[in-house]
Amino acid sequence: MSLQTHPVMARLASKLWTNSPVAQEGYMPMSARAKELDPAGSNKKLFGARLRRMRESRGWSLDYLVTKVPMSKSQLARVERGEYLAPEKIPALLDELFGTDELFVQLYALACREAVQDQYQRRMECEAQAVSIKEYAGTLVPGLLQTDEYALALFAATRPGDRAWQEEQLAVRKQRQTRLYGPDAPHLAVLLDEASIRRPIGGPEVMRRQLEFLVSMVDTPSCVIQLLPYNHGEHSLLGGSLALFTLPEGNSIAYEESIDTGTLLEAPAVVQERMLRWERLWGCALSPQETAAALNDAMEALPR
Repeated sequence: MSLQTHPVMARLASKLWTNSPVAQEGYMPMSARAKELDPAGSNKKLFGARLRRMRESRGWSLDYLVTKVPMSKSQLARVERGEYLAPEKIPALLDELFGTDELFVQLYALACREAVQDQYQRRMECEAQAVSIKEYAGTLVPGLLQTDEYALALFAATRPGDRAWQEEQLAVRKQRQTRLYGPDAPHLAVLLDEASIRRPIGGPEVMRRQLEFLVSMVDTPSCVIQLLPYNHGEHSLLGGSLALFTLPEGNSIAYEESIDTGTLLEAPAVVQERMLRWERLWGCALSPQETAAALNDAMEALPR
């Protein structure tokens, strides 16, 4: 048995290391490093494996890394094992910390796409490329305009108690929303059915903040929101939601969604028919100014 593998000597070496000046600076011995990760399983695991590799290449411990990024040690350990998707601001911080020129930002974007079900991946690809987006939201505020609290309330209702999944889905949603604020932001036109602003998702305070955000987005250079009031009655898009993406090449793609399924429509005649349905309703909706007033009325109706 070597000195390194002798249990007494190993404990002594560990104690000496822990109290050494080098360890106090955040470095760690080779023997303290976890076993190799397999990055082939998923993009989330690849992100974690690269993070551990960069951390270990500098001899940093997890205890040291938590002094550099706003996450707990247990969260970072789960990120490295590919069990948890880091909050949206972490990848850019890691790139700055390690000097990796958007490596972690790009891996994070891939991991976010992977975190959603297969039927939504094509939709996300269209959304990421679109020069304009038109949406009809029948019962919920559309994802691109959801506040964090509103989205978390929906995720909690879908999978109660699974906080890790809820936070992962929120990270995916926030990654999608960054598109609205970039230099190549698409023009977003949202047709809200009145039902989507009357159901108090997350309770009155969460819903109030959601409505306040919608008011701020009603009429901006890149976004227009119009409300279809209850008194319009029946119409051809009742019972679901619709998104229409115009791509850089000029072609359009439609995406219809129900409770937990989505259908991508690419046939030009079908997409054109959905576009006509949307435009017909858009012409019947309240103006942006009237929509802002209706949103404020909905806020006033919420209990305090």
